[in-house]
Amino acid sequence: MGFNMDKAFVISLILILSAGIICQSKAETSSLEITISGPLTIQGNSLIANSPLPEPKVIKTIKVVATAYSSTIQQTDDTPYITAAGTFVREGIIANNNYPFGTKIRFPEIYGDKIFVVEDRMSWKKGPYHFDIWFPSYAEAKNFGAKTTYVEILES
Repeated sequence: MGFNMDKAFVISLILILSAGIICQSKAETSSLEITISGPLTIQGNSLIANSPLPEPKVIKTIKVVATAYSSTIQQTDDTPYITAAGTFVREGIIANNNYPFGTKIRFPEIYGDKIFVVEDRMSWKKGPYHFDIWFPSYAEAKNFGAKTTYVEILES
């Protein structure tokens, strides 16, 4: 797919779309809606969406306990919206004490191919086989409960 645009607009789109974000812009006479989830390339004045990224390689599969948490003082520290990695909490963030920040994992039995990223830590009492999934509300976290499942550790 190609778009013929001026360079300033293309650079703006690259900054927005390279993260896979949906861009919507409405003008009086026309509208622009673009959804791209892969890498982008500029060729001349055209913005090209490259083919999808290859399937991530599974390094290992381990049996774990999966629980949930939300941004409440009772479940976090005094900065409930900031992860231990210094990022803002958001969907797809998990806490674990064993794996480095940025480690990508999947819960195939629960979430299929959805990829989660380790960006937070848990109480020191939790072991290396415990993963805590962030949820936007306390009710959602409580509803998730605790599950014994498998995680796939993915190649970064």
